[in-house]
Amino acid sequence: MVHTDLTRIEGPNIVLRLIWPEDADYVHALRTDQAYSQHLSEVRGTAEDQRRWIEDYKAREGDLRELYYVIERRDGVRCGLVRLYDIGKDSFTWGSWILDRNKTRKAALESAVLSFGVGFEGLDLPTANVDVRVENDHAQAFYRRLGMTEIRRDARDIYFAYARDRFLTDRPRYMAILEGEREE
Repeated sequence: MVHTDLTRIEGPNIVLRLIWPEDADYVHALRTDQAYSQHLSEVRGTAEDQRRWIEDYKAREGDLRELYYVIERRDGVRCGLVRLYDIGKDSFTWGSWILDRNKTRKAALESAVLSFGVGFEGLDLPTANVDVRVENDHAQAFYRRLGMTEIRRDARDIYFAYARDRFLTDRPRYMAILEGEREE
């Protein structure tokens, strides 16, 4: 069972909550919509396949090997997904990040701050690993603005590392921005 502090993470404008099999239709629709998933690994199969994947994932969640969050606005409308996986003793991988048209104005920053907080503070890990497709200029720029360090690249991906110390130093500034954008 996941510690209750990790099941629901609340920010000024959005909430992260752990995914449930009932989210399968939403996940499948989002992951198969080219407008949102062009820089992610391809999804094959049906919404029912997605449901089975989520059911299998729940065992990994229970062992804290993986945490998959649905991003919601404060009014409960789903607006994205983010996942922490390959959780080890020294690091985690952050990804599967998608925001849809229902997102809040600063949802990118807020969902990143909240989810990295899970890895760095909730799981007490010192490093986040992130990979991004070479052609995804928007995400690359965002990761560099957060202070991530490019570790290596290949023909398909750029690999970044994000240090907990950097995150903790910068988070108060990010939270001030998000508090200023609070959507009542």
